[in-house]
Amino acid sequence: MSVNTLRRLCLALLASTVLPSLANADQTLRIGYQKSSTLLTLLKARGSLEQRLRAEGIRVTWHEFPSGLPLLEALNLGNVDISADVADTVPVFTQAAGAKLTYFARETPSPTAQAILVPADSTLKTLADLKGKRVAVTKAAGSHYLLIQALAQAGLTFKDISPAYLIPADGRAAFENRKVDAWVTWDPYVASAQRQQNARILADGSELASYQRYYLAGSDYAKAHPEVLQQVYLALREAGTWTKAHPAQAARILGPLWGNLDSATVQQANARRSYDVQPVRPENLGEQQRIANAFYREGLLPKKVDASAVSLYEPVQK
Repeated sequence: MSVNTLRRLCLALLASTVLPSLANADQTLRIGYQKSSTLLTLLKARGSLEQRLRAEGIRVTWHEFPSGLPLLEALNLGNVDISADVADTVPVFTQAAGAKLTYFARETPSPTAQAILVPADSTLKTLADLKGKRVAVTKAAGSHYLLIQALAQAGLTFKDISPAYLIPADGRAAFENRKVDAWVTWDPYVASAQRQQNARILADGSELASYQRYYLAGSDYAKAHPEVLQQVYLALREAGTWTKAHPAQAARILGPLWGNLDSATVQQANARRSYDVQPVRPENLGEQQRIANAFYREGLLPKKVDASAVSLYEPVQK
């Protein structure tokens, strides 16, 4: 082997060590998402993420889930590699099940994007009026924590109501057919119920629950593919900025994907979401701990959870 050939091989080896490449033959990134996963839904619809990763030999597959808890259960089982945004409550439940999670991005608070809804002609006027009532809520969702906090503010607990744990589609049906007295949910379901069913907001998350949404990866995947998380993070930031700058265009894409919602409903929902994608810092986990403590006090978690016992991915800011 010549000196020049040996030098080229050494340089190639050094470059592959110091500058890891995304390129990985036949690598597939499996993304779990739900209908309220606005930014990744937009990336999927526009093909933006595939375009980013295709040149690096990475294929993307998409897997839809009805809500955040089954999505993170799939992440824990290794059936998906990363999850789209889930409400701040969902990782707490998954941690209680022993999941190894890595937070790689978050959307800053959107407290008014979830609410307790009642029919327009309901006699319920205050949070205290929920006592003895049947309330639909999705287990482990951000709305679940909102309900806990709202009841606490009124001097009530879950023992004072009859909770009906329903996924959003079933919650909407139960609410529309008057099978429940109230429905606690998030956008775009809130905006849709307001505009299509004339629902009234009894309370939203203001001063009760900040409602941050987190993007997570399985810890093994995050350790093996930090460069992929970097690309997803940058794509999410771009999508968030674009959505806020082009509300009508975003609504035209999202409306059909959200059950043929009209543009005004989608824009109303999106106006209440921050879509401000940022890194996850240790101090952001303070509310996660408060959420964990609240669920444990209510007997809804089987054990205490240390919300800081997770891994945090630090993206490169550009």
